[in-house]
Amino acid sequence: SASGGCRPRPRPRPGHAAVTPDQLAALHARCFPGHPRPWSAAEFADLLANALNFVLIRPQGFLLGRVVADEAELLTLAVAPEARRMGLARALLAEFAQVSSACGAHEAFLEVASDNAPAIALYTGNGWQGAGIRRDYYAPGIDAVVMRLPLRHPGAATEAC
Repeated sequence: SASGGCRPRPRPRPGHAAVTPDQLAALHARCFPGHPRPWSAAEFADLLANALNFVLIRPQGFLLGRVVADEAELLTLAVAPEARRMGLARALLAEFAQVSSACGAHEAFLEVASDNAPAIALYTGNGWQGAGIRRDYYAPGIDAVVMRLPLRHPGAATEAC
């Protein structure tokens, strides 16, 4: 927005809207088994309670994002191991870009572990570009690659905002 401030928005919940923080935490833990500390149900509950955040849900995956002013942030993308390489992550990324743009974001950002080559390939293949490095972000020796995606701006907010 021109003011640069935060604009609370309802959380769009396409797909299966009845998912609980416990279900999100369980799927997230299955998707990131090597993560030193999976996100808890309480953390998901707090994130979902924030009106700036939104979740896009599918039966075997979800994406949690937020839009603040004219920037979107992809907080996490989780796809069940048995559902990978079937286009689900690409579909969630496309919807994230569409919802974020419709809500006024002009660009989106994410952080991905530098040792997560499949995720980096997924993001790069969907138009995301490297924007920086956060040293030792995930653990000693595991940096975060900051990635950026320019978004097309439709000009007017939709019902999702």
